Amino acid sequence: MVTAIVIPIICIYFWWLTRKEIKEHDQKWLALKNITHEAVITGEIKDITEEKQRFYYHRYIFIQTLKVQSESKTITAKKITPITKDMKTDQFIVGNKVRFFGCWEGSTFIFNHYETMKQRENFLNPTKR
Repeated sequence: MVTAIVIPIICIYFWWLTRKEIKEHDQKWLALKNITHEAVITGEIKDITEEKQRFYYHRYIFIQTLKVQSESKTITAKKITPITKDMKTDQFIVGNKVRFFGCWEGSTFIFNHYETMKQRENFLNPTKR
């Protein structure tokens, strides 16, 4: 009699606990695309590496790692994007001069917004094309 009551309660508790954990990880996964704009780096792209990684069970992230040559040193910059149905990847070209907006995480610069220097020049001087 006790097992007829206790076992379903234990199953429901662990189901509820699992659902709660999945919701927390989904929020963390979607929050990866919201990077604060604390710092700005400018430089020329020297190398590009792209990879897909598992974040949590059936959730994946797309990581683009760029080696950027600034005026003084080479910086590793990463763009982390959660893979969703409507995800669009950014196409970077080696040799382009780019300005990145993001924050530092150790010695790696994490960004989610960028602008190429050519776009910026067209914005500042719309008559030149």
